Amino acid sequence: MVASENDALPGGKVGGIGDVIRDIPPALGDQGHQVQVITPGYGLFSQLPGATLQGSVQVPFASKTETINLFRVPAKNTHENVRIWVIEHPLFSVGGIGSIYCNDPSDRPYATDATKFALFCSAVCQAIANDHFGTLDVLHLHDWHAAIVALLLAYEPQYHTLQNIRSVFTVHNLALQGIRPLEGDESSLQSWFPQLRYDHEPIHDPRVVHCVNLMRTGINLCDKVHTVSPTYAQEILLPSNMDQGYFGGEGLEKDLKLAADNGRLHGILNGCEYPSRRYTQVPLAELLVQSEKELLHWIAATVTVRSAHLIALHNLNRWLGSPSDKAFFVLTSVGRVTDQKVRILKQEMTNGQSALEHLLDILGDDGIFLMLGSGDSELETFLTKVAAGKPNFIFLNGYSASLADLFYESGDLFLMPSSFEPCGISQMLAMRAGQPCLVHGVGGLCDTVKDNENGFVFTGNSLSDQAGSMLECFKTSVELHDTRIEQWQQISTQAAKERFSWSDVAKKYVSSLYTG
Repeated sequence: MVASENDALPGGKVGGIGDVIRDIPPALGDQGHQVQVITPGYGLFSQLPGATLQGSVQVPFASKTETINLFRVPAKNTHENVRIWVIEHPLFSVGGIGSIYCNDPSDRPYATDATKFALFCSAVCQAIANDHFGTLDVLHLHDWHAAIVALLLAYEPQYHTLQNIRSVFTVHNLALQGIRPLEGDESSLQSWFPQLRYDHEPIHDPRVVHCVNLMRTGINLCDKVHTVSPTYAQEILLPSNMDQGYFGGEGLEKDLKLAADNGRLHGILNGCEYPSRRYTQVPLAELLVQSEKELLHWIAATVTVRSAHLIALHNLNRWLGSPSDKAFFVLTSVGRVTDQKVRILKQEMTNGQSALEHLLDILGDDGIFLMLGSGDSELETFLTKVAAGKPNFIFLNGYSASLADLFYESGDLFLMPSSFEPCGISQMLAMRAGQPCLVHGVGGLCDTVKDNENGFVFTGNSLSDQAGSMLECFKTSVELHDTRIEQWQQISTQAAKERFSWSDVAKKYVSSLYTG
């Protein structure tokens, strides 16, 4: 498996790729398969305790020869059938030690990362050719960061003998495609591989033909294409339609439709870990105290106090003085603050207020909305401004794993109004703790949450319809919680009973992606 993230290593996760690369290799290992995982070291992983240098490869790249070092690194939880590799070069830590992704200016998107991962992929190919990993049956590439492996195997003559290895390409997030110029830029295909002769047709961006689209490259050059939920695999066969609030193939629907017609496209829902422990819902007072502790920790880490932190602390202090004997409805949310996650909440309703403000009005004085997350600065500002006017909204602008766990386990209802969702893990984590989820019926959310069975689902044929439907669904769910206690408990119990096991996922990987 070739990927940009691996949460089997400390600091190896930014998003969902890290979860998958942490969990699926041991699940495959439990079934007797030998799995090797390789990521860049980012100047960090090769320094972890137990990391050992295993050798090096010489890689022609950008008209020079680069030396790349290969390290074996023990995972946080080791497995006898799983080997973790990282490869190191100064370019891999260009954004800072341990920095997985870089933020490039809008006029040169992906420029730094694309060059970094181009070198990474070139080193992977050379390491395979040099037999550092032994005999391989399957080469599983994850998202655009790994797609140049497929490109080099297809067009670089010295790697043609590796084409007998079965290749699989997983789409984790189709919205991020790794588009760079074919030439004329230091971060371009010609600059990376000046002698490479390639077929332009399967790799160019369909909208900007003088650019390479690395997501499209992986889709078109690999034997199998995999998405992380069955519903998402169907959604991306249609073009996106922003007027209808529909996120589909993001310009790659023709390639994906061809892959589906050829039997190459498979949607397999991601799994979730189910530890053998009881989940205990802590009282709201404890949630507030722990939120305050984390918030003060964030504030102490900087010289100045961010407005989001100041407003959150102000709202928390108001709630910390609330009557302890009153039962409040607790709405929770954990996730990256991105357009994907916040677009519906930001939708302006007929009276000029956002859908989020309407939702908070429905919640009123009898409930509180605790949101944990960070991301897009403009969207963070939007959430901060709403919190300034709505004391029943606590926007905790950051991330804490321990606080996230409390939110998953201790809310009455978990909100996940994603405009699209290739799979989603937050809803699974809330469900396993017995917290029903209110979700938009798209992608993996549709495959995991069933309306009025284990949670609540809203839909809509436009952004305004989706926002209105979300508010109606929320109002109905709050009323159900308050008036039909037995039915609510049944929904909570069913949510906790659902199982999305990595063992089942591993079997589907083998039968649908690795064989057949």
